[in-house]
Amino acid sequence: MKQLVNTPRAPLPIGPYNQAVACNGLLFVSGQIAIDPSSGNLVLDNIEAETHQVLQNLQAILEAGGSSLQKVLKATVFVKDMELFGRINAVYGEYFQPEFAPARELVQVTALPKYVNIEISVIASV
Repeated sequence: MKQLVNTPRAPLPIGPYNQAVACNGLLFVSGQIAIDPSSGNLVLDNIEAETHQVLQNLQAILEAGGSSLQKVLKATVFVKDMELFGRINAVYGEYFQPEFAPARELVQVTALPKYVNIEISVIASV
């Protein structure tokens, strides 16, 4: 049975979708961008701050859905500029330690919502 997951600890959806959907022991978390949920403002100071905010948003949604970063099975990372890969990867590694890091792809795209530099979605076990 499909269960919708939404939390005020992460940005409200900016379209017709939910922050996450749980079904059959899996949690599908919508792509997150660097919106600070307390202010509604984008965090675009630098790619490190932007990536931290994205991962904090994901963590809040995972916890609201009964999961955690340690239970993430698959991550999809979209970036505007592949040259930022190393800097993004350094921050990403602070949240996903090698002993529980998920499968992942990172792809460069032409544009992202609100013209941010990074968006990440995940699938996790509950």
